[in-house]
Amino acid sequence: MNAAFLRQRTHMTGLGIGRVTIGLLLAFLLLSAAMLPGRAFAHAALITTEPADGAALEQSPAQFSLTFSEPVSPLVLTLVKPDGTPVALTAFRLTDQTVTIDNPRTLGRGTHVLSWRVISADGHPVGGSVLFSVGAATEPPAVSEPVDWGLRSAIWIGKVALYIGLFLGVGGAFALAWLAQDDRSGQRFVIAAILCGLVAAPLSIGFQGLDALGAPFARLARPIIWRTALGTSFGWTALIALMALGLGLLSVAGPRAASRLFALAGLASVGTALAASGHASAAEPQWLTRPMVFVHGIGIAFWAGALVPLGLALKRGSADAGPFLRRFSRTILPVVGVLAVAGIVLAVIQVQAPSALFDTAYGRLLLIKLALLFFLFALAAFNRWRLTGPAEAKDAGARRSLARSTGIEMLIVLAIFGVAAGWRFTPPPRALAIAASQPASVHIHALKAMADLSIAPGHAGPVAASIIIMTGDFGPLDAKEVTLVLSKPDSGIEPLKRPATKPGDGSWRVDKLVIPVPGRWTARVDILVSDFEIVKIEAPIDIRP
Repeated sequence: MNAAFLRQRTHMTGLGIGRVTIGLLLAFLLLSAAMLPGRAFAHAALITTEPADGAALEQSPAQFSLTFSEPVSPLVLTLVKPDGTPVALTAFRLTDQTVTIDNPRTLGRGTHVLSWRVISADGHPVGGSVLFSVGAATEPPAVSEPVDWGLRSAIWIGKVALYIGLFLGVGGAFALAWLAQDDRSGQRFVIAAILCGLVAAPLSIGFQGLDALGAPFARLARPIIWRTALGTSFGWTALIALMALGLGLLSVAGPRAASRLFALAGLASVGTALAASGHASAAEPQWLTRPMVFVHGIGIAFWAGALVPLGLALKRGSADAGPFLRRFSRTILPVVGVLAVAGIVLAVIQVQAPSALFDTAYGRLLLIKLALLFFLFALAAFNRWRLTGPAEAKDAGARRSLARSTGIEMLIVLAIFGVAAGWRFTPPPRALAIAASQPASVHIHALKAMADLSIAPGHAGPVAASIIIMTGDFGPLDAKEVTLVLSKPDSGIEPLKRPATKPGDGSWRVDKLVIPVPGRWTARVDILVSDFEIVKIEAPIDIRP
């Protein structure tokens, strides 16, 4: 009677857990969809440009420059003339985080657009444009970069499918070789997951190339698309992932004598593939982040890969299900511990401030993932401490409940894959913080005088301004006084007029300045050249929120 009561109680408990889990899972998926950002972002952020966005120049510039929050590689650089004619810019130089672009021709009067598309160290492309005028401003030519929702969806699906191949396929192959041993209950599923990854990996390379160049699906077969993608850090991830999937397939379908060796090499390749690119792997210090990503990837593959083979072995009542369960339950605790430590370290590096969990799309996705992980850990703990013992003792009811519970765990894992794939379109708060800490700067050029103005940090609030003044032909200018005037008439704010001091390093400074609101301000520098002459030069400058 006690055994029957235990089976009934276990069965009812499993049903209750299943209903609650499925309900919460659906809620999390709906919340995840609602919180996904509406536009694509990438890791690198544009800090300053020369000419500045919206600048009015008196003569054609000899070159352009774009400075980013991290080193980038240019993909497409185009100058669009006032009549809408595009001119490809191919001569450029990379210096640290700045791309300097040579202007091959003298520009006519009117408003021009410098359109750029670059790829950052984490393998994610980003694009934008800068407007400037030579002489009088005209109606700017139409340059738009609409979000390609079809391509975004394909990238997301490809990423989820690649996760399935790496974590469920290669991880499942490791579970069959090292934990299940003679039990082959999940072999077909593992092979199917690996084949899913083998299809997703090359397609993801093509999608990466399309996204990098801003090209439509119709150009997928062009060699330039694939060369561009393979030249990014994601290209390495995809190639190593293909190697991991191949090793996993050899482990399952190859000679049994070498299956463990292939499975182990495949599992290590999963971690290596994930550490080769992505937001986390590109973060500093890389001596810490890349190993953490490697360990995190291996931990996920070990845990997630064992779920389906173990669940099928328990459901079918395999004779080897007990030893399989025993090996898994004894090794999963240290694996989960290492997995949690690596995840916490990476989250702290990426998020930095608790407020970013709510203020950024990346942080909100992380909250959804943490909620799913919390429920996954709670369910796994219940399985480990309440069901594993009876299941190892061959209690049929406990085994059925544990099989159902591992299936629910699998659903939660798939939801986590979907949330994690959404990070492809969100910049981490760490990158946003780097961009926010960068100064806003502008070069103001006139016939009688020039000024390089830098406001740090380049967002609204307390700031300090640094001004370097020169003659119109870049010579030294010994001014008697320099005054900075910031105005923003559209916000109803009176001009902020502050005298600058000369600290002795050749520049002029304005300290303890407060810019109350973000947006486009007009910066004017009043230069007292002599007792009888004052030169006033101005240009727009963008202040970030």
